[in-house]
Amino acid sequence: MLKIAIPAEGIETLFGSFDENLKTFQLLFNVQIRTDGHELLVDGVAADVDRVARLIEQLGGLVRDGHEFAKGDVKRAAQLMAQDDTIDLGDYFLRGAVQPSSKRRVMPKSVNQRKYLNAIERFDIVFGVGPAGTGKTYLAMAEAVSFLMGKKVSRIVLARPAVEAGEKLGFLPGDLQEKVNPYLRPLYDALYDMLDGARVERLFERGVIEIAPIAFMRGRTLNDAFVILDEAQNTTSEQMKMFLTRLGFGSKAVITGDITQIDLPPTRVSGLIEAMNVVRNIDGIAFVHFDDRDVVRHSLVQQIVKAYDTCSTGVAGVGETPGQPLPAVGGRWPSAVQEQKR
Repeated sequence: MLKIAIPAEGIETLFGSFDENLKTFQLLFNVQIRTDGHELLVDGVAADVDRVARLIEQLGGLVRDGHEFAKGDVKRAAQLMAQDDTIDLGDYFLRGAVQPSSKRRVMPKSVNQRKYLNAIERFDIVFGVGPAGTGKTYLAMAEAVSFLMGKKVSRIVLARPAVEAGEKLGFLPGDLQEKVNPYLRPLYDALYDMLDGARVERLFERGVIEIAPIAFMRGRTLNDAFVILDEAQNTTSEQMKMFLTRLGFGSKAVITGDITQIDLPPTRVSGLIEAMNVVRNIDGIAFVHFDDRDVVRHSLVQQIVKAYDTCSTGVAGVGETPGQPLPAVGGRWPSAVQEQKR
């Protein structure tokens, strides 16, 4: 059993309402915790007890330095420590946020989300690949807006293949932008969450934010732009090659996708899967892989992702598409792209 001293000013923050944070610590680290005044009595396997001690030490240091934790931050810190016990929580909470505007401050909620943001800062082309709800699109948009507001780029270009998810919607009315708007709704939602609606409309009118259907990007060179290609698993091989060769000077590209949700005809190879194999050894390109631990939607979504992953590996042939490897499962990806480029 280990006794851990808690700073007096941090007891309410670290314990949580009705000791809910301590209950989270017990579940995550498989330990038993009792309180004795300003001390925690932690009992369990030595390695697990040590992780709790590191967690409390780092959280206590942040409290003493005057950091104010938002609701859920202490639980998030515990989840991060459970994923990677070498993490520096001070680096995460004090320098980890993206400030796309005064309206919104975006904080990564997992180790892989932090890696994703770091990769976008460091590399000109970043692939964010993983299941639904892991923040791939939202974080990419936060970085895009941050780069635009910081005058690191002069425009944002949004692209997404116009492929229905198992349904045929027929011909859509309106001009080009109105036709592709339904497909780009997730990007719009993230954009309006970070900037005032009137400002977004002005940026669209001035062409600072541009909708670029991938089918119409051939022949263009995108200079001084932050380009996001969403739902990239639904690009064809030709579309992906064409997109990757549009990047001009002073630009960044973020490609997001989920290779377990491909809506292309069975005879077509996903451009995302092909690109993950073709460009994996090129310096300057980073791959960040997400798994069910990174899901930040409703807690049931994480369980649903895990259930489908289990099903796809437990039943022969499930999820298999001619010409394509089986989907990535539980953080294990096709061997050719298993290593994240640094």
